[in-house]
Amino acid sequence: MATTDNRPDVKPVYSDEIITVLRGNYSPKVIRDKLEDFHANDIAQVLEESELPLRKRLYYVCDVAMLAEAFEYMEEDEAARCLEEMNITKAGAVVSEMETDTAAAVLKEISKDRRELIIDALDREARLDIALIASYDDEEIGSRMTANFIVINYSLTIKEAMKELVSQARENDNISTLFVTDDRGAFYGALDLKDLITARSEDVLEELIMTSFPYVYGNELIDDCIERLKDYSEELIPVLDNNNKILGVITSQNLIEVVDDEMGEDYARLAGLIAEEDLKEPLKQSLAKRMPWLLALLALGMIVSSVVGAFEHVIAQLTLIMAFQSLILDMAGNVGTQSLAVTIRVLTDENLTFKQKVGLVFKETRVGICVGVILGVMSFVLVGGYLMLVKDQTVVNAFAISGCIGIALMIAMLISSALGTLIPLFFKHIKVDPAVASGPLITTVNDLVAVVTYYGLAWILLLNVLHLA
Repeated sequence: MATTDNRPDVKPVYSDEIITVLRGNYSPKVIRDKLEDFHANDIAQVLEESELPLRKRLYYVCDVAMLAEAFEYMEEDEAARCLEEMNITKAGAVVSEMETDTAAAVLKEISKDRRELIIDALDREARLDIALIASYDDEEIGSRMTANFIVINYSLTIKEAMKELVSQARENDNISTLFVTDDRGAFYGALDLKDLITARSEDVLEELIMTSFPYVYGNELIDDCIERLKDYSEELIPVLDNNNKILGVITSQNLIEVVDDEMGEDYARLAGLIAEEDLKEPLKQSLAKRMPWLLALLALGMIVSSVVGAFEHVIAQLTLIMAFQSLILDMAGNVGTQSLAVTIRVLTDENLTFKQKVGLVFKETRVGICVGVILGVMSFVLVGGYLMLVKDQTVVNAFAISGCIGIALMIAMLISSALGTLIPLFFKHIKVDPAVASGPLITTVNDLVAVVTYYGLAWILLLNVLHLA
């Protein structure tokens, strides 16, 4: 049995132990028996990180079920690489044993010719299940379902239902929840395994069925139903076709993966990307993902620069204020990005009412005012003191400039907070993913606001009112 490290801050790593077993002078059966002491995730790690000779040894000594379980913990491209290295017969057997959603995703990563050979090696039922899942777009929830579930008819007796459970459990191990259909095969409800096991033979099955059980349709977009799925703590949620017949189920593991993918995509968009990147992605693909937003931001940046140029006469007469431009721009950008993050998180709730949206705008605006006042006052005092002590400015000049900076900071942070909320709300209203209101976009727009506010106030207060030039 693999040993663990007693130190709680050290994560146990078993890959070296597995490699030692593989390199040992044991018979295939002994190696397989020893590997059964390790978690499938540890075997998956060895398959991802070891050299080809060791991987091939694993392909030979591990049985189909062990390899299929390990593949569930691997990235699709890594699992595809392993299937490419196996012989067709074993590859087909492993794919048949895998969860159908994982199998469909992995097969997409395999070269066309090899994929066709593996599919031909599958049994008919596995081929049909994988083809069904592959027929859905990646954005549809049906692409994430698995055909591993138990289904019974609502007219069965308790004894008949138990017999049907035992029969189907040979092929399907998701048995915590049984799904019930009517005589037409339409979804009727769900039955908890514990309730069935503890029921007496004279009990009526229909009285145990939960007819208000949650469900989704296969062609529903993941973005549209993800929040609804997260509201339930069920281990299995049925996926129906347009005739209300059960196509498959979404498992709790599927749900975690979907949420993780959605968070990854939103994080990528907040960074100004159109899709996620990974370490192995080719340069051309990375450029294609990054350039669209960067080109748009370049255009916006040129607008900001031209606005700064419009205040050239202000800068020429008050060169000292240039030193504090980054202070205004950075703080406005930071508070705008914070409001953006809060708004996008709140907008994941599809049931948000208009009143709640208005409340969100007012709340973020109040936050912007409060932090603007606090930081504006601090800037007034600190910058004023700095200009007097370090730059040898008179008290009037020093605190006139710091007062302009403080007021500009308050106004810029107020407007930035409002924009950080209103922009994603606008995108949501026009049916565009609010995450595309990315951090760089908000920052650039806020730069424009901050520049106009800062130099506009300097022109009005310092030049025209106080005549400091």
